[in-house]
Amino acid sequence: MTKELTGRHVLMIFCGAFGIIIGVNLLLAWSAVSTFPGLEVKNSYVASQQFDERKAAQEALGWTVRADAAEGEVILRFTDAQGLPVRVGALDAVVGRATHVADDIRPEFIFDGVAYVAPVHLADGNWNIRLTALAENGTQFSQRVILHVKR
Repeated sequence: MTKELTGRHVLMIFCGAFGIIIGVNLLLAWSAVSTFPGLEVKNSYVASQQFDERKAAQEALGWTVRADAAEGEVILRFTDAQGLPVRVGALDAVVGRATHVADDIRPEFIFDGVAYVAPVHLADGNWNIRLTALAENGTQFSQRVILHVKR
């Protein structure tokens, strides 16, 4: 004995399939919005008006930054144009994932004469270090440094 496929059955299959699709899309949209770290700047137009000046001042410092993770520490090396270590006036850094802010931490970096070191145990994967440093002459140096952790 075979059951007959009626219009009612087709309608239920149709509504069920699209109900699942819509439900999954709503769940993914909510997840994306709830874990989004937020805006980089409050007003992009105002920030763009000073961008070239800040960029030129930052490039004039000649600094490069390298980040490493080893043995439960995060190491930030600031070097000048000659490759010598730089001691910054002030350092503010946030270590976190690129996709959400749940793992964000603000470690206390200490200058050891060569680099800035903070005791931080990071899981494997890609991390971002969003840092702002102040030069001795008052120039602000901002950069996002990507750190790949693999054991």
